[in-house]
Amino acid sequence: MKIGVNTWVWTSPFGTKDFGLIPKIKSMGFDIIEVAVDDPSLIDVALLNKMAQEHALSITICGAFGPTRDISSDDPAIRRNGVDYISECIRLAQAVGSTLVAGPVYAAVGKTRLVSAGQKARERAWCVENLRAVGKVASDAGVTIGIEPLNRFETDMINLVEQAITLIHEVGHPAYKVHIDTFHANIEEKSIPAAIRMAGSLLGHFHACENDRGIPGTGHIDWVGVRDALRDIGYDGPVVIESFTPGAVEIAKAAAIWRPLAPSQDELARQGARFLRELLG
Repeated sequence: MKIGVNTWVWTSPFGTKDFGLIPKIKSMGFDIIEVAVDDPSLIDVALLNKMAQEHALSITICGAFGPTRDISSDDPAIRRNGVDYISECIRLAQAVGSTLVAGPVYAAVGKTRLVSAGQKARERAWCVENLRAVGKVASDAGVTIGIEPLNRFETDMINLVEQAITLIHEVGHPAYKVHIDTFHANIEEKSIPAAIRMAGSLLGHFHACENDRGIPGTGHIDWVGVRDALRDIGYDGPVVIESFTPGAVEIAKAAAIWRPLAPSQDELARQGARFLRELLG
């Protein structure tokens, strides 16, 4: 398993101006830089690829799904924009040699409502239709899309690994895998190790986040159970720390980051990398 860190730990939106993070991330002991794509136009893709290669870092791509990128919206223009955005993330991934785009691709983050069964069915149908279309784009590019369950305060569509698996089967396209984030799973799953084992060979991406999104290993996540479950299913994919800086106003609001989660963002990443190295061996 390779260890990575998401650029949201330090900044949002990530762009060419932030490429100084690349050598820093390498020096902290990471194998992967996970690029959070708030705005693709801000990223010099060729330079990103060149610098990542120079510092022997692999790249994974994480999507940012605001209200204008909702493929299950009742507004056709928003649905199209969501499909276009995911497709652009796939092209970016292909350009930097990444085989993964991950995140809550099915709906806008923060879309939490009690709606009728008929409305839910319509949104589900739009979601499935658009994921099938995007799946072909991903397969043609050699990219896997990770479907990330979020907690109940951030989405009303996919909260559990079981629900993500059901959606993947409904879409019926091999480009899709499950993306587990332990922060969300800590709220929604009865047992994170059991959820990992349920995903099994469908697990395609893993966010190793503490229960408060602070430094991994300093909270109450059952990390030994997580490690054992990952080993049991033979998972050998990325294990990425995702957190957020309270200095980035929009992302801090979306993720409800109202206070510092560590002495510094550098310490969050550095100590987290050290903990995961020791945990995973």
